[in-house]
Amino acid sequence: MEYLLIIISAVLINNVVLAQTIGICPFLGVSNKVGTALGMAGAVTFVIVLATMVTYLIQIYVLDKLGLAFMQTITFILVIAALVQMVEIILKKVSQPLYQALGIFLPLITTNCAVLGVAILVIKKDYNLIEGVVYGASISVGFGLALIILAGIREQLELIDIPKGMKGVSLSLVIAGILAMAFMGFTGIVK
Repeated sequence: MEYLLIIISAVLINNVVLAQTIGICPFLGVSNKVGTALGMAGAVTFVIVLATMVTYLIQIYVLDKLGLAFMQTITFILVIAALVQMVEIILKKVSQPLYQALGIFLPLITTNCAVLGVAILVIKKDYNLIEGVVYGASISVGFGLALIILAGIREQLELIDIPKGMKGVSLSLVIAGILAMAFMGFTGIVK
């Protein structure tokens, strides 16, 4: 039951983008096409889950044991950067079209504060490794859900006439605000 509460809370109630406003840069930058949004969601999911596992183990077995907890942020940033490089190399060899579709956005995962935020939140919430991985995967699903919904809406908006001042990021922010209010409706589900 505890894992179900973590999942519902992370995906719907405390959505990383819509409620915590973490990871806004790729949320706005990659939400033009659903295909690209799906690819980014998959890459972010892989990196967040892997980063959560690795950073948790480093925190517990290295930083805490050696009394170096103050090095958490810089250590986590280095680990995440290395993991993103690994994902980039794998995507280049395994899925060239996805690698080209993501283009400049793949390196953005390194600076995506959602990845670092989840790694730090797992430690702050005092989750064990399994709870941390469930939380990280759930946050990723919530990020992907919000990203894909916004991409679908933006694709549909290309088919209608929109005033010039509302095109682009300004309309995306308005839509994101409305999505955030819609997700607030899930607040009463979990205490």
